[in-house]
Amino acid sequence: MNWTILLAVEAAETAKEGGLFDLDATLPIMALQFLLLVVILNGVFYKPLGKAIDDREELVRTNILSARERLEKAQNLAKQYEQDLGETRKKAGETIAQAQAEAQKIAAAKVAEAQQEAQAQREQAQKEIDEQKQSAFSSLESEVAVLSRQILSKILGT
Repeated sequence: MNWTILLAVEAAETAKEGGLFDLDATLPIMALQFLLLVVILNGVFYKPLGKAIDDREELVRTNILSARERLEKAQNLAKQYEQDLGETRKKAGETIAQAQAEAQKIAAAKVAEAQQEAQAQREQAQKEIDEQKQSAFSSLESEVAVLSRQILSKILGT
């Protein structure tokens, strides 16, 4: 306990010597040290750090602009490809329609040709049948005439 009292008394005596702010040479030296520390930190730490941050920001800004340009270019290419694809599909549809129309024309021509050929064959067959019928009638007439004479001669008895 004595020690604590002695320490308190000694602290009171030193407090009388200087107050909170002593106006001796320490204050300007401390101010100079602070300014020197600010200059050194600014040169060594803050400027390179600020430059690195600015460089990084510029890189990010450049990358964003480049990405936007590439995105816009890609979108334009996609639109162009879609237009080309639509035109190609349209041309393909037209080509298919033309091919189908030509195929139908060819089929119709073949059918008409076949019908004409069948009609011609039918007419030819009918003509041959008529000729054979006519020749059969004429041969029958002559045979009927011969048979009629024979029957008449047998009936009459000659």
